[in-house]
Amino acid sequence: MSNTKLVLLRHGQSEWNKKNLFTGWHDIELSPEGEIEAIQAGKVLKKNNFKFDYAYTSFLKRAINTLWLTLKELDQLWIPVKKTWRLNERHYGKLQGMNKDEITNKFGIKKVQKWRRSFISEPPSLSINDPRWSRFDQKYSKLEDYQLPLSESLSKTLERVIYIWKNSISSKIMNGERIIIVAHGNSLRALIKYIENINDADIINLNIATGIPIIYEFDNNLNYKKKYYLNN
Repeated sequence: MSNTKLVLLRHGQSEWNKKNLFTGWHDIELSPEGEIEAIQAGKVLKKNNFKFDYAYTSFLKRAINTLWLTLKELDQLWIPVKKTWRLNERHYGKLQGMNKDEITNKFGIKKVQKWRRSFISEPPSLSINDPRWSRFDQKYSKLEDYQLPLSESLSKTLERVIYIWKNSISSKIMNGERIIIVAHGNSLRALIKYIENINDADIINLNIATGIPIIYEFDNNLNYKKKYYLNN
């Protein structure tokens, strides 16, 4: 257990990242640059001799494809993969699909920064009739309506992320399995907040780059003892 490492990886740049749009649960493709980032993540993990027993990712193809490209570079496509909506990006409600600069000009930088970064603030919610609501998406057909957000704060995102952590991921780490999680900026921010016990005020300053592996090492009680980034 003492040598067990957890790898976190934010998906590569998406087409909407490139266009500076709020993405949330919208299922958008990786940009060509994002594909290169995913391949490079695989190369740097291979260079550092990382091998995995199990992978987790979200229901969104920008994360799924990042995981696939990374594992392909590692020649580890065969490992089991758990896809779960609980690792989806934070839901940005009515902001999804809108340009970040335009929204900032309309509502002001303080309000938008609060929507984007604070722990408890939620963006304006979708209505239940909005075609962007996940109820109208086949991939969520087995979920109950109450599980499908119309908007989310980071605190609500943390609740669903910690559910999968406590009920699946943490036990695998405790059993010595080598895990990689490929997810999103805010679902990973939520998980990192929990792992590092970051307070609600300081989490606003945490930013996660696309395509750069983050490595955690844990003690026998699953307290992290070391964290570092793999840039080369």
